[in-house]
Amino acid sequence: MLAPSDPSARAPHIPVLLRPLLEAVAPVGGLWLDGTFGAGGYARGLLEAGAAQVIGVDRDPLALQMAASWAGGYGDRLRLVAGTFSELDTHAGAPLDGVVLDLGVSSMQLDLAERGFSFQKDGPLDMRMSQEGGSAADLVNTAEEGHLADILYLYGEEHASRRIARAIVEARAKAPVATTLQLAEIVAKCLPRPKPGQSHPATRSFQAIRIAVNTEFSELAEGLAAAERALKPGGKLAVVTFHSLEDRIVKRYLQLASGQEANANRYAPQKAETTARYTLVTRRAVGPDAQELAENPRSRSAKLRVATRTGAPAKSLPAADLGVPQFQKKGRR
Repeated sequence: MLAPSDPSARAPHIPVLLRPLLEAVAPVGGLWLDGTFGAGGYARGLLEAGAAQVIGVDRDPLALQMAASWAGGYGDRLRLVAGTFSELDTHAGAPLDGVVLDLGVSSMQLDLAERGFSFQKDGPLDMRMSQEGGSAADLVNTAEEGHLADILYLYGEEHASRRIARAIVEARAKAPVATTLQLAEIVAKCLPRPKPGQSHPATRSFQAIRIAVNTEFSELAEGLAAAERALKPGGKLAVVTFHSLEDRIVKRYLQLASGQEANANRYAPQKAETTARYTLVTRRAVGPDAQELAENPRSRSAKLRVATRTGAPAKSLPAADLGVPQFQKKGRR
């Protein structure tokens, strides 16, 4: 059964940076995996561009449910899997010719008020991509003030994190913070009124809480390692990010995996040469062009990075080496 607000009745999903992605990966034949299936835009794009088969992976049961109405038209060329992309090598079951990851929350999830991702629509404070486990309301109403402040600062780069965390704790002492608009109002009262053209005051806080609820950064680090294990030599990895923290992790990973990291200090000992596990297809991140911005304003912050797998053995990297934000074990930052 579809969620109360039937997303199939809404405007069609527009996959971000699809044109430059397809140009960079050139999916002619082969087995591909879309690790963030969502509304299926990338999977369909790969299939229509010539991929022999696509495995669509998503942890949101609604995404796979919505695809049931059209996925059968591709026959065995499209296989859907319920799961996370951190285990994509297991889901693939065979060496892959390409992996595509579109990070963060999907338009489909944002547009459904009852999923609790948006501060612009009133709904339960949920934010769970998998619709399982602890919700945003659980986190906001039970986490210690210091931990909340760390989440807001490290995952949202919110400089008013302590003030906002204190306001949340004070508000929940009177009554649980249960809805998106309740939380957005608490955050907005802690920050200056935005000037025209500026983002909503709650943007960074909602991002941070969503990332924490869905363990998005650890998923990303593990997903990049899984893709490295799954891709065959010559296979393509394409990642689309939507904010600076995600892009920083992907950029750092590709620098290390391709041996492109430069010595930060010229007086430091020269680092040992790294056997490249990837070669970079895009030396710099690719953003939306004017046409895409006109068609889909949500693409304005998107960045695409693409690399080609070499034949070097896969190697796991500690999350800290990738720039994944780390919580202090004791005290505050």
